[in-house]
Amino acid sequence: MSSKYFALYVLAGALLGLLVANFLPNWAWLNESTLIVKTVYLNALKMVVVPLIFFSLLSGVLNLRKSHNLSQVGGYTLGYYFSTTAIATLIGLTIVLIFNPWTDVTPIKIDIQNDVAFITENDGSLKSVVLKLLDKMLVNPFSALSDYNILGVLTFAILFGLALTTSLPADSQLPSFIEQLSGAIYQLTSWVIRLLPIGIFAITFQLANSISLETLTALGELAVVVFLATLFHGLLILPLIAWLFGGIGPLKLFTNIIQPLVTALSTSSSAATLPISMDTAQKKLGVSREISSVILPLGATINMDGTALFEGIAAVFLAQMFGIPLDPITITTIFLVAMMASIGAPGVPSGSMAGMQLVLLSIGIPLEAIALLLMIERPLDTFRTAVNVEGDLVGSLFVSKQAQDK
Repeated sequence: MSSKYFALYVLAGALLGLLVANFLPNWAWLNESTLIVKTVYLNALKMVVVPLIFFSLLSGVLNLRKSHNLSQVGGYTLGYYFSTTAIATLIGLTIVLIFNPWTDVTPIKIDIQNDVAFITENDGSLKSVVLKLLDKMLVNPFSALSDYNILGVLTFAILFGLALTTSLPADSQLPSFIEQLSGAIYQLTSWVIRLLPIGIFAITFQLANSISLETLTALGELAVVVFLATLFHGLLILPLIAWLFGGIGPLKLFTNIIQPLVTALSTSSSAATLPISMDTAQKKLGVSREISSVILPLGATINMDGTALFEGIAAVFLAQMFGIPLDPITITTIFLVAMMASIGAPGVPSGSMAGMQLVLLSIGIPLEAIALLLMIERPLDTFRTAVNVEGDLVGSLFVSKQAQDK
């Protein structure tokens, strides 16, 4: 299946599922067949998503060992990437919670399997929220894997990666082995993703009775909200950081980085844009080869501002579409999981969908909701990728400037 037209195949599968469900007779065999396909495909997604994010995140953190000065360059890099990802996620959640156009949307009714139940009783106090979050984050990693405790898996991946980064000898082959495991998981995931048009057909067929004109209108509104929030982060927040901490004005910044931004828009892949980003950082932003060779490859792995922003907004949207209450614990969980899941998102087209599944599982939204997002996700992915690449370049400028001043 040609990757060039894959998004069209996915969209065609979704539309075909809706058309068949609405215009063909209600054959029992077709309903049973699509139910089986839907169940098998969603289980396959759940099979690969947690190990995919775990090994991607672990491999990304271990890339810090490539820095010749981990305590300085690595520290500034981590500080920048985590801060901007947190800011992007916070921007998305703030915008969607303040300017929320979906409060009156009729929730979609669906039989939700008992995949994950993160939603728990609480008194709404800060103490209750913090204690319950810590209870989910600091647990046995094996029980977290078996229970689909997403916060526990992500927390262990980050802490274990940092521990390995600071303790392994320079000649250790373990990082290479973990990277090879990550590559194998990517390959396994690609096999599952190739079947996505068939899976989406079955999912949308089963959801057809729940998808109305109101739902489609809400999806259009979601696309507009995500697009405007992404523009806000890319046109205001990142240029402001470059100006305050990198000494370069917005006009000069965009003039210098226009080539990688256009490449990101056309490929929807921060990984594919990496060679052009490195050339731009060195020749036009004045970042040394030593720093750019560490910051930018790492950024293509763990710095996904646009992805984190999208996942936060989409999670709130889907929570309301499926009647999930947005209490303090749920909102805090969305913030933490969206931020951490974006760190391990593959730098390839629609790579955010892997992290999006983690966000959905963490707050009890059925994975069938992915079918709704895929109707609008691909066009938005191009703009998210451009913001991700912009964040990487601003990060290289930020770290270079801070390292020179020390």
